[in-house]
Amino acid sequence: MVVVKRILKNKLAVIGLIIIFILFIMAIFAPVLQTQDPYQQSLTEAELGIGEQGYILGTDNYGRDIWSRMVHGARISLVVGITSVSIGLIGGVLLGLLAGYYKKLDGIIMRVVDLLFAFPGILLAMLIIAMLGTSLVNVVIAISIWSIPGCARIVRGSVLSIKKQEYIMAMRAVGASNIRILFKHILPNCTAPVIVYATMRMATTILSTSALSFLGLGAQPPTPEWGAMIAAGQDFMWSAPHMSIIPGIAIMLTVFAFNVVGDGLRDALDPNMELSDN
Repeated sequence: MVVVKRILKNKLAVIGLIIIFILFIMAIFAPVLQTQDPYQQSLTEAELGIGEQGYILGTDNYGRDIWSRMVHGARISLVVGITSVSIGLIGGVLLGLLAGYYKKLDGIIMRVVDLLFAFPGILLAMLIIAMLGTSLVNVVIAISIWSIPGCARIVRGSVLSIKKQEYIMAMRAVGASNIRILFKHILPNCTAPVIVYATMRMATTILSTSALSFLGLGAQPPTPEWGAMIAAGQDFMWSAPHMSIIPGIAIMLTVFAFNVVGDGLRDALDPNMELSDN
């Protein structure tokens, strides 16, 4: 409850939570909120402006309803984001726990992590997709691998600090197994930085998914993905600018929301904040 109160005091975090809530509503109820089939084409209604002929956000160059494509695009962005971040967290947490707890494994694991860090994230994702092929599934795999090293480094740092605590030494003294110590006593104390990382990683993941789709390496036409929608609209910036501007605004607001919520969580979960509250 204390964490919730701290987050609610942060106005930017509250705004971010509202945006994320709306995004989830759009994603969950996309079939209900859509006004047209997002794939249905009508060349006689192509490039209609916002509000014209009953289309809330207008139509694209094929006459497809942009509003319907936007709500389905929210579903794609969240599914890809949540899936890739979750897989990345599982791999990162396990590697971080092993590296931080076992000295013999630390050098090996962290050298692999350093190798992954040597590549700029988006280039690493592009390299993986180039090897696997272009699809949203491969985007998930690429971003998952990209998410592992950052999480592993954060968890390793927490484990190195926690394993020196007296209660961990006491658990060893009474004969507790390493697995029990790792997953019952150390891992729960690493959750705060992992939660913050996961929230802010969602912003990076959604932005990266859109960037890869914009470059033609992610979602393929006619999939209603925001980055692909921007790419499709770039040739119509003068005649129908809303085709690119609307999904661009959606990406911007989503990334902003997850970043400010991540900042809010970081401040709320900071032990030093409790001292300042008192």
